[in-house]
Amino acid sequence: MTRSLYIRVVVTFLAAMGIGLIVSVLAGLALFEEKIDRIGQNDLIAAGEEIIRVHEQTEPANLDRFMQSMVKLTSYSVQLYGGSEAMKSFKYSTGTDDLAISQESIRKVREGTIYRSTSKDKETFIGLPFQIGGERQALFLRPSSRNESTIIHLMLTILLFVLVTGSACILIAAIYVVKPIKTLTAATRRLARGDFDVELGVKRKDELGTLAQSFNEMAVGLKQLEQMRQDFVSNVSHEIQSPLTSISGFAKALKDMNSISEEERAQYLDIILAESGRLSRLSDNLLKLASLDSNHHPLEYATFHLDEQIRQVVVNCEPLWSEKNMDIDLDLPQAAEITADKDQINQVWMNLLGNSIKFTPEGGLIHIQIRTRMDGYTVTICDSGIGIEPEQLGRVFERFYKTDRSRNRSGGNGLGLAIVKKIVALHQGDVRIESKVGQGTKVVVHLPAIPPAKA
Repeated sequence: MTRSLYIRVVVTFLAAMGIGLIVSVLAGLALFEEKIDRIGQNDLIAAGEEIIRVHEQTEPANLDRFMQSMVKLTSYSVQLYGGSEAMKSFKYSTGTDDLAISQESIRKVREGTIYRSTSKDKETFIGLPFQIGGERQALFLRPSSRNESTIIHLMLTILLFVLVTGSACILIAAIYVVKPIKTLTAATRRLARGDFDVELGVKRKDELGTLAQSFNEMAVGLKQLEQMRQDFVSNVSHEIQSPLTSISGFAKALKDMNSISEEERAQYLDIILAESGRLSRLSDNLLKLASLDSNHHPLEYATFHLDEQIRQVVVNCEPLWSEKNMDIDLDLPQAAEITADKDQINQVWMNLLGNSIKFTPEGGLIHIQIRTRMDGYTVTICDSGIGIEPEQLGRVFERFYKTDRSRNRSGGNGLGLAIVKKIVALHQGDVRIESKVGQGTKVVVHLPAIPPAKA
């Protein structure tokens, strides 16, 4: 895969450079061909006029020898047409064909007109009138093919060096580009094998640097998720193992009908039933959290009175707080109307009130208050319970987290407050806890009257 990327980069560059050079040459010729021809013709005219001037000054006896020396001096090939239309050719290099010049062009030059080749002519040349003795002749000059081939070879050599140098540069650049990709590939393979302690040391500010930074952030996130998964498995295993051990132990004891009394048998059965209920509550809470975490549990909005719902929850929990001789103080305004998922919000009050009853000593007090805000309501639940250690307050909403005090006094599984926080967050509200050891705990829940998504 990496090799193919190298090849693709280099081949793509060569193809782009080749196409660019061809297009550039063709465009250059199309734009500057006429100008180049004009410059070349001007040089030819200047050279031809100089030949005529020298001939007039020297009046050589041998015209052929004179022309041959001029050809060598100027590096231009000459064709001379006399009055009989006989042509004499003086070539700078052998192996060059003579120009095919029309009789009309020859006639115009002999009559005194300077002739310039046009786009219809295959080559660039000029014609000058040339007076030799009393006879008008036509002198035609054209560049040497040797000069043209030298220029062509020079251009091809330059193009070749451009391609070679460019290929070397793009190869080095490809290595520079592909190297971090190879590093990223190796790191991805380590990540796929479960090694999350991987970090890319690519310090670049381009797109590859951004990709490397995103990869590092992803690796950190996956490592945290893996740690959460391991903690989750460990916590679930612990929560399941404890009641299963009790159920298994007392079930084995019940098999020996003769060694236990009826009173012990009833006690053992009560323990088995209690532990079975604990397992059932754990299963229900895990399913509820999984449902809340997924997108398959949409909120079913309905408009209801929040104060009436809280009063109903207090009534439903009456057996629990009456058994402990507790007082419930309600400060609930009338017609506190809210739009939310009624069943889920009901679960919030059940969990919070259940915790307050559970951790408040006998004869304690629980105060529930609703206050209206601009965007909704604030529900406060205060109890006179045992309170929570300051260092534990930041973790009470973690799944399966239990304070030492709550672990000793309840059969809870540490999911109640996690469910509360999730439900409140889904309704775009927030919840916080304040507590002092020995003085009680206050839970404050903010809920919008109409969630922004619905508004």
